[in-house]
Amino acid sequence: MKKIIIFYASYGGGHLSAAKSIKEHLEKNYNDVNVEMIDCMKYISNALEKITTGAYKEMAKKLPSLWGHIYMNSQKGPLGHISSRANKIMAIKLKNLILEKSPDFIISTHPFSSQMVSYLKRKGKINCKLATILTDFASHEQWLVGHEFTDLFFVSNDNMEKELMDFGVEKIKIHVTGIPMSERFFEKFDRVEVCNNFNLNPNKKVILFFGGGEFGLGKDRTTQIFRSLISNATNYQIVAIAGKNEKMKECFEHASSELNAPEQIRILGFTNMVPELMSISDLVITKPGGLTTTESLASHLPIIIINPIPGQEEQNAEFLEKHGVGIWIKNNDNPDEIFNKLFSSNTKIEEMRENTEKLARLYSTRNICKIIMEQ
Repeated sequence: MKKIIIFYASYGGGHLSAAKSIKEHLEKNYNDVNVEMIDCMKYISNALEKITTGAYKEMAKKLPSLWGHIYMNSQKGPLGHISSRANKIMAIKLKNLILEKSPDFIISTHPFSSQMVSYLKRKGKINCKLATILTDFASHEQWLVGHEFTDLFFVSNDNMEKELMDFGVEKIKIHVTGIPMSERFFEKFDRVEVCNNFNLNPNKKVILFFGGGEFGLGKDRTTQIFRSLISNATNYQIVAIAGKNEKMKECFEHASSELNAPEQIRILGFTNMVPELMSISDLVITKPGGLTTTESLASHLPIIIINPIPGQEEQNAEFLEKHGVGIWIKNNDNPDEIFNKLFSSNTKIEEMRENTEKLARLYSTRNICKIIMEQ
């Protein structure tokens, strides 16, 4: 029986979702494995976890430029020293848990836990294998602290493999698998049935608009882009997902009513039917979190990028534009001009869709689990 601990942290939903996908696949497909998911920061200190996640969310929402500066410099100078020192101190408490659980393998979906576990391995306090899953489309030094004591790295694309090797990571440790995601995105859904569930016309094209999220999406700018989309995408149906953001949902509803477009638009709060909705969509508009981006590429959906958080999400946006699968509507851009040009011809959308087929890493979760179980 192989014992596995998956460490994650609640700084954005992608780290948790990646951990869940790995756990679900292992438990479903392997009989000889015991898997436990643990929020490493919450385990170390519930109060500290609340303070730090709250500070991250507020900073990303209200002071995004400052967050971007902190992110890009978090392993340099005084910030790097403070970060590394803090993780070493917190690792002491994590050590007791690891010794108690005695896992054969630790999987980390957040750089904090990767740093702590690699530090404990370096000091000879624990003796188990460590796999780090990077959950964005560009690397960052935070993920690579103590890389000599990490056994496996899983990355989303070939360029990241090169970045890790330039940093000194051995090629044999790096696996280009893609970011793990729910295997529901590979199910075959009946288009007519899904459209009927959402009162959509199966013969008309669909745009999926993600406007909720915990943070990072400016409400006013998102509303402006949404209104522009309604005015320009007259031949499309629009499904707007506000998630748990009630204020954003109200903005969507107000815009839909004011522009007299209720027949064109479906507005949802939180839904667990994203795989079904992506299966019937032709285009997605979203901020470029690593997980949503992965799901969109796997569903072969061109991406219109809005309001990325400076730092990791801006790097994701640059990656998507560079590879011809996305268009980034920047703060100074006029959305009307971009949408008018995009919808005046299907050529650009089709070109981006074809590029998603080259870039998508299918079955990432399955491949990651297979590699880990073969160790």
